[in-house]
Amino acid sequence: MFLRRVLLCVTLVLAGAGFNVTPAHAAPDFSVLIFSKTAGFRHDSIPVGITAIQQLGTQNNFAVEATEDATQFNDANLARFRAVIWLSTTGDVLDAGQQAAFERYIRAGGGYLGVHAAADTEYDWSWYGGLAGAYFAGHPAIQQATIRIEDTVHPSTAGLPANWSRTDEWYSYRTNPRSSVHVLANLDESTYTGGSMGADHPISWCHAYDGGRSWYTGLGHTQASFSEPHFRTHLLGGIRYAAQGTGSCTVGSPPAGTFSQVTLAKGVAEVGEPMGLTVLPNRGVLHTSRNGVVRYTDVNGNTKVAMTLPVYSHDEEGMQSIKADPNFATNRWVYIFYAPPLSTPAGGAPATGTPAQFAPFNGVNKLARFTVRDDYTIDPASLVTILDVPTSRGMCCHVGGDIDFDAAGNLYLSTGDDTNPFDSAGSAPIDERADRNPAFDAQRTSSNSNDLRGKVLRIRPGATGGYTIPAGNMFPVGTPNTRPEVYAMGFRNPFRMSVDKATGVVYLGDYGPDGGAIADRGPAGTVSFERITQPGNFGWPYCSNYNTPYYEYTFPSGPSLGQFNCAGGPTNNSRNNTGITVLPPSQAAWLPYGGAGPWRPELGGGGPMGGPVYNFNPSLVSDVKWPASYNGKAILGEFTSRWIKAATINANGTAGAIDPIPWSGTAIMDLEFGPDGALYVLDYGTTWFGGDANSAVYRIEYNSGGNRAPIAQAAANPSTGAAPLTVQFSSAGSNDPDGDAITYAWDFTTNGSTDSTAANPTFTYSANGEYTATLTVRDTGGRTSTASVVVGVGRPGIQIIGPPNGAVFQFGDLIPYEVRVTDPNAGTIDCNRVVVNYVLGHDSHGHPIASKTGCTGSIQTTVDGEHDAAANIFGVLAAVYTPPTGTAVQAQHQLQPRTRQAEHYSTMNGVQLAAKASAHGGNAVGYIENGDWISFTPYNLTGVTGFKARVASAGVGGTLTVRAGSPTGTVVSTVTVAPTGSWETWVDVTGTVTVPTGTHQLYLVFTGATTGSLFDIDDFTFTSGGTEPPVGNLALNRPATASSVEGAYVASGAVDGSLTTRWSSAFADPQWIQVDLGQSYAINRVKLTWEAAFGSAYQIQTSADGTTWTTARSVTGGNGGVDDNTALGATGRYVRINGTTRGTGYGYSLWEFEVYS
Repeated sequence: MFLRRVLLCVTLVLAGAGFNVTPAHAAPDFSVLIFSKTAGFRHDSIPVGITAIQQLGTQNNFAVEATEDATQFNDANLARFRAVIWLSTTGDVLDAGQQAAFERYIRAGGGYLGVHAAADTEYDWSWYGGLAGAYFAGHPAIQQATIRIEDTVHPSTAGLPANWSRTDEWYSYRTNPRSSVHVLANLDESTYTGGSMGADHPISWCHAYDGGRSWYTGLGHTQASFSEPHFRTHLLGGIRYAAQGTGSCTVGSPPAGTFSQVTLAKGVAEVGEPMGLTVLPNRGVLHTSRNGVVRYTDVNGNTKVAMTLPVYSHDEEGMQSIKADPNFATNRWVYIFYAPPLSTPAGGAPATGTPAQFAPFNGVNKLARFTVRDDYTIDPASLVTILDVPTSRGMCCHVGGDIDFDAAGNLYLSTGDDTNPFDSAGSAPIDERADRNPAFDAQRTSSNSNDLRGKVLRIRPGATGGYTIPAGNMFPVGTPNTRPEVYAMGFRNPFRMSVDKATGVVYLGDYGPDGGAIADRGPAGTVSFERITQPGNFGWPYCSNYNTPYYEYTFPSGPSLGQFNCAGGPTNNSRNNTGITVLPPSQAAWLPYGGAGPWRPELGGGGPMGGPVYNFNPSLVSDVKWPASYNGKAILGEFTSRWIKAATINANGTAGAIDPIPWSGTAIMDLEFGPDGALYVLDYGTTWFGGDANSAVYRIEYNSGGNRAPIAQAAANPSTGAAPLTVQFSSAGSNDPDGDAITYAWDFTTNGSTDSTAANPTFTYSANGEYTATLTVRDTGGRTSTASVVVGVGRPGIQIIGPPNGAVFQFGDLIPYEVRVTDPNAGTIDCNRVVVNYVLGHDSHGHPIASKTGCTGSIQTTVDGEHDAAANIFGVLAAVYTPPTGTAVQAQHQLQPRTRQAEHYSTMNGVQLAAKASAHGGNAVGYIENGDWISFTPYNLTGVTGFKARVASAGVGGTLTVRAGSPTGTVVSTVTVAPTGSWETWVDVTGTVTVPTGTHQLYLVFTGATTGSLFDIDDFTFTSGGTEPPVGNLALNRPATASSVEGAYVASGAVDGSLTTRWSSAFADPQWIQVDLGQSYAINRVKLTWEAAFGSAYQIQTSADGTTWTTARSVTGGNGGVDDNTALGATGRYVRINGTTRGTGYGYSLWEFEVYS
C-alpha cells in the first residue's frame, strides 16, 4: 500500500492477454460495474486496472462501466449489472443508504468481485466484511513470492502454474477466512519475508453469500499486474464466477485433485504434550506424550488412554517415540523409547565436581517392546527390554529418540548427543576439564565410536527381547573400541527420521547449535536434512552441516588449538572418549540450511523433521491415498517454520523440486503415512513442555473423487467447570466435501447411545469426571466421520499469580513465583504436586533449564551461553499440577527480556528488514514510513519507568509511539527521532513510560512526513527505577586495587576484558581484590575466571564506601576454572573478592573478575 524509497516509478504499456476475441457485433453477455472510490490510500494501479477490465470485456463479450460515484449504489442502477467489481477501494466509501442498497442487490443474486485493497474497506460494516471474506491486516514491501494453487478446476485458477511466482504487495488478513470461504489459492510465506499468517495464508477465495456470489483476490497492487497474462486469466475467471456463477465455490469443499486435512484428536486432554505417533493397520493411531501417557485414536477420531508408564521427565527426557512392529497385525507389538524413573535424584546434576558426584545421575533411555490388547490398550506388564542407551541425567539436552523399520525388519533408532550446549557460546561443546560434568562434552557421545548416543542405531529385535546385529553397520562385530549397533554417527539431535521401505535410505532431520560464527571457535549454527545411504560419519561436534570445521578449544577461555580435520577424519583426543581416536572423514549434509549458506530458498527455519518417503501402491483401494505423482518423494517437516514439503529425489540422490503440502497447523512433531496412503501428522502446539489447545493429530488426505467422507468438527463451551456443568456443544465446521446434506448424532458420555441429533445441542453433566463427547456425522451416501471433545467436570485449575504474563526481566534474575491450584477432588492442595519449570525460549522452541517444586518459591534464570546476543530469546515459566487422579493441568507465562531486537516483532505493517553490519545482530527494521508499525506480545510493564530505542535516520526523522492493544491504543511512551545524518549512525532516544494495567500486545507506531522514509530502529529497552539497567560487565576497565601483587600481575589485569592478562597475589592467606564501579548498582552476578592458582574458599563482598563490607556470598570447596556466581541480590559501588583459603601453594590468580547487575 505504501511506496518504498527503493522502488522506481515505471510506466507500463498494457498488452492483450491472448484471450479469444468475440466478434464486435455480438450483444454483451452481461454488464459489470467497476467501483474504485477511495477514502484512504489510493493505488496508482486503479486506472490501468480499469483499462485492463475494459479490455477483457471487449475480448470476452461483456460490458464494463466504471465509477467512483457512490450515489450509483441504488436499487435501479445496481439492477443493470450482474456483478460489481470493487477495485482497490479503501476506507468508508458508502453511506448507510447505499450500503442497504448493495445488500439488497447481493440478496437478489448479484455478484461481488474484490480486488486487492477491497479488503481494506468498510471496517465498520460487518456485512461487507463477511462478503469480502476477511479484512486487511498488513503487508511487507513489494517482493516476489510463490502462490500455491489449491483449486485447479475453478475458471479463475484453472491453467495457472501450480506454483505461481510473481511480484506484488502481499496482504495478510486479520482472520483466516478458510472456514467460511472456498480457498482458490494460498500464499507460501516461506518464499518471501514479512508474512504473518503462517503456513495457511489464503490469498484468493470465493463463496456464496447472502443470496449472491463473492470472489476476492489479494493480488493487483502493482500496475504491472494488469498486463500479466496469468493475472488477467485469474481476474477474468473471477468475473465469470461473480457475474455468471461459473465454477464451484462450496465452502469447505476441496475439489478433486487437492488435499484435505482431517482432525482426529486435538487439545491437551486428547494429545497431552505430543511426542510421537504410529499408524496401525486399522488406521487407528497410537501417540505418546512426554509424561508417559500413550493414547489411542481410532479412525473416526475417538481417543482414549491406552497406557500410562512411569517416566523420568527432567529437561527433555520422558517418553519419546512409538512404532508398530512391521508384523503388528499378527504379533500386536509396539516399540517405545522412554526414560524409566530408576533412582535418579530430583533436580539438576552438578556442573562441576567429582565422578562420584556425577554418578547418581547416570541413567538410561530404554527401547522396549509392548503388546497391544484387542481393545487397543497396552499391557504395561508385557514390557520386554530391547536396548538401553546410557544417558547423563539432570542436565539438558538432546534425546533424539525416533524409531523406524526397513523392509527387512531391521529397527533403526536415532539418539541425540545428550550434551549441555549452554556454556559453549553456541559453538562445539567439547569441554574436557577433569572436574567438569561430562555432559558438557559431546566428544564422549556423538564422536565416540564406543557410545550409542549421537547416532543412528540399526539392530534386529529378538523375539524374546534383546537384539542381534545385522550385516552392514558402521563397525563390524568385534572391532575394538566400537559399538556394532552404530549405523551412522556424528549427530547432534537427530530428532525425527524415517527409512524408505523401497530403498533402505534413511531421511533424518538434525538440529544444530543456535549461535553465530566465532572467529576462533567455528561457524554459525546450522540445521539439516540428511539422506543416509550407507554408514558414515556426519561430523558433530567437529564439523558443521556444511562440513566446515570447528576449532579445538581449551575451556573455559581458550586458546584455540586449530581446526579439526573434517576431510581427512577428525581426531577425538578427549579424556571422555572411549572409542577410536581417528574417525572416518566427515561428510556434508544432504540439505543444510541456516548460517552463511548457501542453502535452498524453499527451506528455512530451524526445526528440521525428517519425514517418510511416499511409496504409491496402485493396487491399494483407498479414496484418500496420495496420487502416483508423489511416489518416491521425501516428506520434510519444519517445526519452527510450520511447513510440510515434498522433495523430489533425483537419480543421483540430490534434491529436485521441493514443493509445499497444504496443511494448517502449528509445529510438526511427527509424520507417517498410514496403510490408507494418507499422511498422518502430529502437531506439537504452541506452548512449551505441556501441550495446549493446538496440539493435535491430523490426517492429510488426497481427494481422488467419488463419495468422500464428511468432515466432523466438535466443540464444547465450557469444556471445564464444577458439577453440575451445562455445556453448549457445537458442530460448527462440520461439512461434506461433496456438498451432501449431513445428519448429526451426539453421544455425550461415549456409552454407545445417541443422546441428541441436533447440530448444536446442550447437555448437563451432574457428576465430576472426565467425559468424552462424540459427534458422528453421516452423509446421504451413508459415509460417516466422528469427532470428539473432552469435557472435564471438576477438573483442577491452575494459575500463575506472579510474575504476570509478559513481565520484563533480565537474564540472570532470581524470579519469585506464586502458583494457585484449585482441585475440587483433592480438598487440600498438595503443593509437592506442583512443578514450575524455567524454559529458555528461542524463536518457536524452548530449552528447559531449571525446575522447582512447590506453589511458591524462586527460580533462577540463567545468562544464556549458547545463543547469539541478538537472538530472539526470552523466558517462560511453565507450571504443572498433577492431581492424584485425572489429567495434569498447566499454565505458562512468558517473560520478556529488557532489551529486544526490533526485527523480532510478532506482527508488522509496512516495514521490512534492513541488513546492517552496524546493527546489533546484523539486522534492523527499516524502510519505515508514516503509519507503519511493529508489534510484540505479551508485555506487562509493571515496574517499568523508562523506554529507550536505538535509531538511525538519513531521512526526515519522525515520532515513535509505544501503544498498548492496537496501533491506535493507549499511549505508553513517545520519543522524537531526529535525523542522525546516516542510516548507519545510531543514537539512543529515551522517554518515560505510562504503565497500562494488565498484559497487552505492544505496538511501536511510526509517524511523520507522509512521503519518504522516516528512520530505522535496531532495538529497544524498557528500564526500571528511573535509570537504565546496566548491561554488560560493570567492572570492565574500572579502577581495581588488591591486597598484594605478584610481579607484574597487577589488579587491573583482572578487569581489562582480556584472558591473556591477570592479577596474582602473594603466596599467603588472606588476600583480596576489589573494583570501584563508579556508582552504586544492584549486584546479581560475579563471574571469576581463575588461572591455575585459584581460591578454594572466598567471600564476595559489596560496599557503598569501600570501607564497610557486606558479604553477599561465601564460597567453599572451589576447584578453579570459572566460578559463575548468580542470584547474589546485593547492592554497592565497590565489589571485593576476599580470599580466605588458597587452592594451591601459590597465591590467588584471576584472569578476569566480572560484575553484572
